[in-house]
Amino acid sequence: MLDLNDIAMFVQVVRSGSFAAAARRLGLPSNTVSRRIQELEETLGTRLLQRTTRKLTLTSAGEAFHARCADAVDGLTDAGHELMTGSDEPNGLVRVAAAADFFDVFLMEWVADFLAAFPRIRLDFVLSDERVDLIAERIDVAFRGGPMLDSGFVGRQVLPNPGDGMVASPAYIAARGAPAVLQDLVAHDCITFSHPGGRMTWRLAGPDGVHNEVQVTSRFSGNTAQTLRKAALAGLGIAVLPNAISRLDLESGLLLPVLPQYKCTGHGLNVLYPSRRHLPLAVSAFIELAIEKLRAWDAAHTSRST
Repeated sequence: MLDLNDIAMFVQVVRSGSFAAAARRLGLPSNTVSRRIQELEETLGTRLLQRTTRKLTLTSAGEAFHARCADAVDGLTDAGHELMTGSDEPNGLVRVAAAADFFDVFLMEWVADFLAAFPRIRLDFVLSDERVDLIAERIDVAFRGGPMLDSGFVGRQVLPNPGDGMVASPAYIAARGAPAVLQDLVAHDCITFSHPGGRMTWRLAGPDGVHNEVQVTSRFSGNTAQTLRKAALAGLGIAVLPNAISRLDLESGLLLPVLPQYKCTGHGLNVLYPSRRHLPLAVSAFIELAIEKLRAWDAAHTSRST
């Protein structure tokens, strides 16, 4: 099997004009360089260099081999040099996986500022409420709610777990009344994530921390939080929504809290990435920006609502 180091050494010998000069550039003994070139010739089954006491001359096979290899060796050298010298400046493609409604919270202005600050970085967003395979999709950063289940990935909490609350529109409450106790939900239209059969169980924690279960009926379901929010705004029923999704609507009165003493186990928000070791600067820069912006956004909205 060809040794790429020997090929690179051969190119260096040709450019240097002698084994001794090549050995000095490579920091190796001259006899080591000569021996490695001989081993390369034996592997190829042909002579590449004619050796005399005064100079080295390429054979026709050596000339053809050098013409094919020199540019490739330069390309590999340049690639390695670019990685080493470019490591001081974030660069390259960062693939980001997040929920379908990610940009309802993560402002596009933040993306624009980030790309302006790091002109050598490219961003590619993969938005879906389905859990994509981070390895198969070559994802560098993933934002996910709930427990961090991806083994082998590093996880950091971006936003705390405040508990998701029940909400409904003023029109729905006016038409159907507000439930007074948890079991009243059985008689209400509820808006849920897609579930076969139209019935599902909500598990909610009361003010005493005890979890209670109630089976609710859904006449409308969907697979994204924004879909459920829009259905609630349209008066289709009572929905359980993350605080980050419902907060502005609650502040403006477009949605009303329902049984606010009960909370569904919240999702919070976590960021996942493959490893702390050799984390590309482009990935690290994006993670730090996202955490900073999202926490500032959450703090600003929390202070407004208290």
